[in-house]
Amino acid sequence: MTLTPLLSVSNLTLAFTRDISQPPTVKGLSFDLKPGETLAIVGESGSGKSVSMMSLLQLLPRHSSFIRAGEALFNDQDLLRMNEEQINKIRGAQISMIFQEPMTSLNPVLSIGLQLTEVIVTHQKLSASQAKDLAIAMLARVRINDPQRRFRQYPHELSGGMRQRVMIAMALACRPQILIADEPTTALDVTIQAEVLELLRELKREFNTSILLITHDMGVVAEMADRVIVMQQGRMIEQGDVGPLFAAPQHAYTQALMRAVPRLGETAGQEGPVRFRLLNEAEETTPLISGALTPSAVPAQPLLEVRDLHVRYDVREGVLRRLKGRVHAVEGISFNLYPGETLALVGESGCGKSTTGRSLIGLETPSSGDILLDGYEVHRLNRHAMRPVRKIVQMVFQDPFASLNPRLDAGSQVREPMDIHEVGNHETRDRKVAELFERVGLSPEMRHRFPHEFSGGQRQRLCIARALSLEPKLIVADEAVSALDVSIQAQVVNLMLELQAQLGIAWLFISHDMAVVERVAHRVAVMQMGRIVEIGPKASVFSRPGHPYTQRLMAAVPVADPTHQRQQFFRDTTELKSPIRALDYPGRPQQMKQIAPGHFIAVEDV
Repeated sequence: MTLTPLLSVSNLTLAFTRDISQPPTVKGLSFDLKPGETLAIVGESGSGKSVSMMSLLQLLPRHSSFIRAGEALFNDQDLLRMNEEQINKIRGAQISMIFQEPMTSLNPVLSIGLQLTEVIVTHQKLSASQAKDLAIAMLARVRINDPQRRFRQYPHELSGGMRQRVMIAMALACRPQILIADEPTTALDVTIQAEVLELLRELKREFNTSILLITHDMGVVAEMADRVIVMQQGRMIEQGDVGPLFAAPQHAYTQALMRAVPRLGETAGQEGPVRFRLLNEAEETTPLISGALTPSAVPAQPLLEVRDLHVRYDVREGVLRRLKGRVHAVEGISFNLYPGETLALVGESGCGKSTTGRSLIGLETPSSGDILLDGYEVHRLNRHAMRPVRKIVQMVFQDPFASLNPRLDAGSQVREPMDIHEVGNHETRDRKVAELFERVGLSPEMRHRFPHEFSGGQRQRLCIARALSLEPKLIVADEAVSALDVSIQAQVVNLMLELQAQLGIAWLFISHDMAVVERVAHRVAVMQMGRIVEIGPKASVFSRPGHPYTQRLMAAVPVADPTHQRQQFFRDTTELKSPIRALDYPGRPQQMKQIAPGHFIAVEDV
């Protein structure tokens, strides 16, 4: 029995110029979406995946985007030809969208609760109190701890992963017929990712919701999709059922895309970082292991020493804003990082990874503890004294669009750190900008564009170029490759490893992607609820995880194989623990037990 398509897109051709002599951004895209089906759209950053789906809901700027041809029929109505009033009734109610960058999709001056209830009240006949109850229930359903308190908070008070979960809750609140999910699990750790994917499957089963899934994670595609569309340079080059397409891709680009997918366990037994195979490299002739990137002897003196670091935030309530408790974001962690070494910091959203990274560069003030960076006591420095430290340590932030100035062109933003620190003269700075653009896979001609003119992946590469401009000794990479498709991810990770081998750069690599961590890291530290629960050499941690939480992380990693049957994922239905503690809470001393050379686990949690 053939189902009538819920959505039928035919010959969609989209351009960002009226000049018909210029090639369109998307050309001739056609597909059908059936009720209850999950259709995945994959391809390189900038291939037209996101703009195609945004055009269906008329979310692109009307003055700069133009539909040259095509139609998109939903319930016998053409979405592309609807007026503003008609499309507003569709958006959010019948077709919802989870956006790629949650910080720029949420209103920074409105509370989370107000934004959630606004969507619910607009599209459902519910009272304000009923909308609030539903909003809090949705926050709990996407596994956000203490949903009543989060309901009152603002976007900047949540971690990147929590903001992404808020977007998912908002999209699912009205039980849409079609859910367009643009990288819905990009900012989530693997345990929360597994739970969110299960939530999407439940919605699909319960309400027969159809899903348009835009993602670069081929493991998620293999686990979720019924059919797959592969796009390259604005065109659909291949489509088919997920099983046959993974087993025997026909197009050369699809074949190369499959080869570039990182798979957990692929580098088992290797102690040091392992380079990615690029799309244009032949499988038979490309070595996986780069000899220049194998770990060297550990230097005698660490570049970074962190000792008993605590970061706590006051919680105030009431009209008088009285102090009621404290959020224990980071609780007594200690580690060393050596020149030329990569330490990966992994753990679930809100566990304190990003707070740790921000503390190292002076963007967060520790409550107690010591941070020693190349001889500087970072925790004791004021803003003026931190200036020379900025040349030593740089940071690549999780949300690239929010960390770029929308009023400056890309070249100026890469050049700005060199201008501030007066590195070289004007000619050398301009030459360095062009070189950095090429090194991260961007054309030097793109330096005159503004951030909104780049795709999400291109913006992340731009941020990496800016971080490299001062040639720092340490770079804190906070989910630096999470927004990138596998081909660009491979280029950027290989670039990171090459820079490390050439310049001795140390990386604190904050990530939730365990397959990428397995390739990049020398050592791995696993965080949970503000504490390091396991730390050790990469090979030891991945082959013999000692802590139950680390074991859960490994079990939750999606596998890029549709025939793979994931073991029953343990879904914790207990109430999530809150990081808020009473004012008189004394804290717990961290106790670690060695289970292998250099490999330690937290004993009080085992």
